Amino acid sequence: MAVETLATLPATAPLLARAAVTARGRRGSEVPQRTLRVEDVRVDRGRLAAYQRLTGYDVSDTVPQPYPWVLAFPLQTALMTRPDFPLALPGLVHLENRVTTHRPLDASEPLTFDVTAGDLRPHRRGRTLDVRLEARVDDELVWTCDSVYLSRGRGDEDAPRGDAPPQAPDGPAVAVWRLPDGLGREYAGVSGDVNPIHLHPLAARAMGFRRHIAHGMWTYARTLAALGRTSLGPSTSRVWFTKPVFLPSTVELVVGRAPGATTAALRSRRDPPTTHLVLTLEA
Repeated sequence: MAVETLATLPATAPLLARAAVTARGRRGSEVPQRTLRVEDVRVDRGRLAAYQRLTGYDVSDTVPQPYPWVLAFPLQTALMTRPDFPLALPGLVHLENRVTTHRPLDASEPLTFDVTAGDLRPHRRGRTLDVRLEARVDDELVWTCDSVYLSRGRGDEDAPRGDAPPQAPDGPAVAVWRLPDGLGREYAGVSGDVNPIHLHPLAARAMGFRRHIAHGMWTYARTLAALGRTSLGPSTSRVWFTKPVFLPSTVELVVGRAPGATTAALRSRRDPPTTHLVLTLEA
């Protein structure tokens, strides 16, 4: 596997603009065997604090479990917008994440990130792609994330099915959150993820959505934050993004707990059978 080290994290907005311009004509079944790396990534404590406030974490120097994904998002975007990458980034659907924090991370620690894409796999609604992110402090592996993305298209009904999410917990909601119309723009400001489907209803409709939608990584972080400090590490969480959350809307959090494991779900307040996210947390 070839490793290419970048001098610094690239800017996300130009990459997303390039992805939109070059989306048409991408094809193929081979993912380049390439790892992109960036070293000495520093946490901006002001941006971290803004992220923590928006996602419900206590403001501190301990890095929330989803935050390294936010830091590495430009690197992942750079990998997926290379000319030889076979999938168009616009329209990719984020299906799930599995994240492990091997130990608590402090904002003072410089991080080295690696991102690698796996093979394309058939899916009943198109093709899926795995993307692996790793974070190190010096030579110590401190954090890993495996994401699954769907490229929609001609599917294969006989394709192997991935792991289904667990059943959402029953019972009354433990929290109710009203998500405002501008949540996507607020989260874009603290995360750098300026995908248009999250910012304005007209932009979202151009991408096939009836309204703009909340970032899945915001719903994931907000749910983890509500479960307490367990996810700060060492721990592993797995999240399935099952239905988009249109903005504005109201969602409910339901939680089931067992020794060593917690299951949580976000569901629609108006239509409780509609589940937006299911998450497990083990520590």
